[in-house]
Amino acid sequence: MKKLILSSLIILIGITFIGRLSYLQLFRFSSADQIYDDPAIKVVYDYPERGHIYDRNGKLLVANQPAYDVMVIPREVEPLDTLEFCDLLGIDKERFDSQLKKARVYSPRLPSVMVPQLSKRDYARLQEKMRKYKGFYIEKRSLRDYNTPAAANVLGYISEVNEWDLKQNPYYEQGELTGRTGIEKQYEEILRGRKGVKVIQKDRFNRDIGPYKNGTLDTLPKPGTELHLTLDKVLQEYGELLMNGKRGGIVAIEPESGEILAMISGPTYDPALLVGRERSRNYTRLHNDTLSKPTWDRSILAQPSPGSPFKTLNALVALQEGIITPQTTFMCYNGFYVGNKKRGCHCGGGMRTMNSGIYRSCNAYFAGTFRKFYDNYVTTDEGQDIWEKHMRSFGLGNYLGYDLPTGAPGRVPGKEYYDRVYGDNRWSSSYIISNSIGQGEVAATPIQLANMTAAIANRGWYYTPHVLKKMGGEEIADPRYTERKYTTIDPVHFEPVIRGMADVYNKGTAKWIKIPGIDIAGKTGTVENFTKIDGVRTQLTDHSVFVAFAPVDKPKIALAVYIENGYYGARYAGHIASLMIEKYLKGEITRTDLERRMLEKTLEHEYAKPYSGEEFEINEYVW
Repeated sequence: MKKLILSSLIILIGITFIGRLSYLQLFRFSSADQIYDDPAIKVVYDYPERGHIYDRNGKLLVANQPAYDVMVIPREVEPLDTLEFCDLLGIDKERFDSQLKKARVYSPRLPSVMVPQLSKRDYARLQEKMRKYKGFYIEKRSLRDYNTPAAANVLGYISEVNEWDLKQNPYYEQGELTGRTGIEKQYEEILRGRKGVKVIQKDRFNRDIGPYKNGTLDTLPKPGTELHLTLDKVLQEYGELLMNGKRGGIVAIEPESGEILAMISGPTYDPALLVGRERSRNYTRLHNDTLSKPTWDRSILAQPSPGSPFKTLNALVALQEGIITPQTTFMCYNGFYVGNKKRGCHCGGGMRTMNSGIYRSCNAYFAGTFRKFYDNYVTTDEGQDIWEKHMRSFGLGNYLGYDLPTGAPGRVPGKEYYDRVYGDNRWSSSYIISNSIGQGEVAATPIQLANMTAAIANRGWYYTPHVLKKMGGEEIADPRYTERKYTTIDPVHFEPVIRGMADVYNKGTAKWIKIPGIDIAGKTGTVENFTKIDGVRTQLTDHSVFVAFAPVDKPKIALAVYIENGYYGARYAGHIASLMIEKYLKGEITRTDLERRMLEKTLEHEYAKPYSGEEFEINEYVW
């Protein structure tokens, strides 16, 4: 009996050992997390290159350059001459201790970045000496290499993942890079590719002895996918040069496709500043510049009043609702009256039709149209619902849905807005008359103004603006960007408005900016600008606005230009818009004197005034 019990015990113990060994061999290292726990295993990542980025014509915008990180695996660190090592790395002992402590907190067994992004020269100097320092090694990475000094606001930048990133996405390991803004962020998963993994077996002396399980758990890296953007590199760079010393936004769109040809924010910065070991210092300097705000993308975040370009939409709404015809007239008395108060106008006065109202930018004509529209309805709530529906159909008052990770919605006020302010049905058109000329409570970003202009150019439809053209050589087929969005205005009503916009250029407020051989339809805007200084509402220098498309009959480009403190619409915005249109359609500039003037003249004297740091407000009841 004792022999039987002893034999059974021996057999049971044997089965237990065999089972345990089988589990260790067959199951324990089936997942990455279990592999990392074993001190005899080392995991090495093979990082792929990020996908290259090209413009619409195949010109390279962003490539890659090699960089080298000094990595540490805390549990493998052996006693060393810290001061000597710090001198070799070019850091002080405090930073060494801080980085090592941070690495231990993250994981004693996983690699962490000790010193990021060494240059080729530093790498060559360190490579042979790293063998002295156990637990440290050098890992090659790819940093961005920019082939353009422009489009920083569109391209975005990459930086090291932080603790929040690590918690949100298990793909990343400490020290890896991720897209932070722009295209780099929006298409991060496509651009980054997939890193490869090598699992290495170590012996009891902590020496590498070869691939674990003959490399069956190893994977190869997959390079990032190349992207072709809709941007025109030449036009983007040219537009940024024209914005020298000016603040504002420019967006140019191809009307027939919704492709963004240029998206400019001024002032801006060279994207190369956010690459390498100086990235953090440069970003802090740019971000802390609260006056010029170079990291704030005015093309999609600024929400000023749209000004007189908005008059074209009020004309279209009135035509659609049968309130007016192109022959309807209103008298301008160098302005018009709201109650006993006169509102000014600079059109010269006289009887105005729709055509002359547009090309002379007559405030009285559009105020009269606006009043007549609201007088057509029993309640202002009803009229406001109809007006708001038409305005929103042009992409105003909400996010357009473009493929960038940030933006602002602008504002198209509804009846609820005014009911809260004045009370239900206790307000009339005279309360909101400023909206008739694009001031008041309406607000629009430059990209919304450009899209609105593209919809007019297309006679009533548009594609959602977007910056991605091809992915891996294949044209995008996302229905968000390939299906037409129709406005609520019938195509027949666009022709008289477009004729008025063409006359703006031929004989109206923009007649001084003609381009030889190119017909333009456009609209100037001079947006009054107010802010509060020491608690007092103070009028500042006007903003300059211009929207246009060309050619008139078969438009290839539609754009909006908004220049802060740029005086009247044709002075800066109009000239810049005409130069960009000529550059895009002709490939060269014939009016070199105008080009030189716009390249050299700045508005720094305006921005140097005491109020220059104040963010302009959405104007209410301003003329």
